[in-house]
Amino acid sequence: MASRAHEQALAAMLSHLALSFDGAILGAALAYAAVRSFLSYTANSKSLAKIRKAPSLSVSDLRSILQNHDQDNQNQEQKLVIVRGQVEAKSAVDGSGKKSLGDSNVLLSHESGDKAVILQRTQTCIYNEWKGFFGWTSDLRSIFGRSLKEQETTFLRTVPFTLVEGGQWPQSDYVIVNMDGSRHPLPLTMVYHQLQPIVASRYTFIQALFGHEYPVGVLHEEKILPLGKCISAIGICTSEDGIPEIKSCKDLPYFLADMTKDQMVADLAIKVRILLWSGIVLGSLSVGVLGFAVMRNWNKWKAWRQRRSRSRSQQPIHTTSDEDVSQNDDNDEAGDVPEGQLCVICLMRRRRSAFIPCGHLACCHTCAISVEREVSPKCPLCRQAVRNSIRIFDC
Repeated sequence: MASRAHEQALAAMLSHLALSFDGAILGAALAYAAVRSFLSYTANSKSLAKIRKAPSLSVSDLRSILQNHDQDNQNQEQKLVIVRGQVEAKSAVDGSGKKSLGDSNVLLSHESGDKAVILQRTQTCIYNEWKGFFGWTSDLRSIFGRSLKEQETTFLRTVPFTLVEGGQWPQSDYVIVNMDGSRHPLPLTMVYHQLQPIVASRYTFIQALFGHEYPVGVLHEEKILPLGKCISAIGICTSEDGIPEIKSCKDLPYFLADMTKDQMVADLAIKVRILLWSGIVLGSLSVGVLGFAVMRNWNKWKAWRQRRSRSRSQQPIHTTSDEDVSQNDDNDEAGDVPEGQLCVICLMRRRRSAFIPCGHLACCHTCAISVEREVSPKCPLCRQAVRNSIRIFDC
């Protein structure tokens, strides 16, 4: 129950913070999201333009294109190309283009037995939650709590590989794929997917009883990049000792992919369109919320200045009658004032002033003047905002 109360207090604090200053914090957050959307839109638009301009080549045409490019543009930037071919281990092709004996540099899947050049094993711990006898589980904990601890373990192995044209052997043309520094997603194939249940213990039952999450199983997955799979590689292509080599470009969202050039362009065009409209919508919302917050705070500031100027204009009137006020207050203090008619602030003098507009007769004249001179004057009884006070005399 204590954790539930803390989470409710945290959620209330976050909502209060977002709506504070008449929504200025929420408007600033929306503006930040809009800026991020426009920045992503700009980056993806540049990537889309580069992919559209990049030539889509076969492996056999790549060597001649690179030779012509090096002769014509020796001092210019490296060439961005899109190459499509079949995956083959680098150890399978020697310098003469003949297939070498043995597959010592090829990875072998433990589950399917397939040969591959990239092998990725993942173990994911699956958690479950139960509302328990002591209250519902908190969605806030499920959102923020799981991100604070590791839920997934990944093991990745790679071997050097190339892209070749399928259908014929020996392969005289191939391009080496350089994976150094690449953090792009990989076009892996799922070959193993199994959930291993975890036997519940007494401690697990106690966790569920109090509404805490508890492990129910471990998900084992194995993905590979098999030999012979046809993929596309988009990146910077160079020639090392006459052998083409392609490496990733950090400015592009793709490096190795199952998609062709046309599919990449279509997929990226949809993302660009979504980012553009999300930036426009978030920007419009942020302008509206910030404009509302500015107008509300501006009106509050003007009202405060008007009250302050009004209190200053009424101050000489009060000062001219200070002697009478002090004399009446002394008389109130000297006399026997009933307890129900004492000032609620000083508890010494008789109630003489009523606040406008609430009409409560709560304070003596001196304390009423001090309340009016506050930045945000409020009635001490009902806490309603007051404009001024009037003196009440006995008949």
